[in-house]
Amino acid sequence: KPVAGPGSDRGMVFQGYTLFPWLTVLKNVMFGLEVSQGLDAGSAEQEARQWLELVGLAKFASSYPHQLSGGMKQRVAIARALANRPRILLMDEPFGALDAQTRAQMQSYLLQIWKQVDITIVFITHVLDESVYLADRILILDAHPGRVRELMEVAVPRPRHPSQFLSPAFVAARRHLEELIHPPVEVPTETLPLPRMTLVGDDVE
Repeated sequence: KPVAGPGSDRGMVFQGYTLFPWLTVLKNVMFGLEVSQGLDAGSAEQEARQWLELVGLAKFASSYPHQLSGGMKQRVAIARALANRPRILLMDEPFGALDAQTRAQMQSYLLQIWKQVDITIVFITHVLDESVYLADRILILDAHPGRVRELMEVAVPRPRHPSQFLSPAFVAARRHLEELIHPPVEVPTETLPLPRMTLVGDDVE
């Protein structure tokens, strides 16, 4: 159905942490419950603490965002989005700003959270391994104009584990994505009109 504005049936997690720096972790999660759901402070706090428990951050309820790591901030953002009990969670490259180790941890956390919550997650990523690891279905988009090129069912069985990265099903799914995104066709490379900015006597590349 057409979307004309914000709604409690949709949650959103961005690449940036988008937490209120002047609020504690608990107050950040309570915010939507009080503002959009209209819960009183006591009910909102009780609900928020349950979600912080789910994402493993209950003991950081009194901390402020600047005291948390990047991965912990994103878990708070996920808890805040889920606290409104949306039917769908939209995640726009939520792990893009994290280092590789933290990103892997967050992928594991997300799978664990998803198993505990009855919700559909739409996850945008440019990382092929991440898409195969997390998804049941992958929508591959064309660029300019953005349209669906293919809907791919992921054959990697659940539960998912990093050890599957080398499994035949995982490798085949990743290879198919790679072929769709980088087809084996000779495409002329655009030549940029860059003037030479150095004065040297050899042919330095």
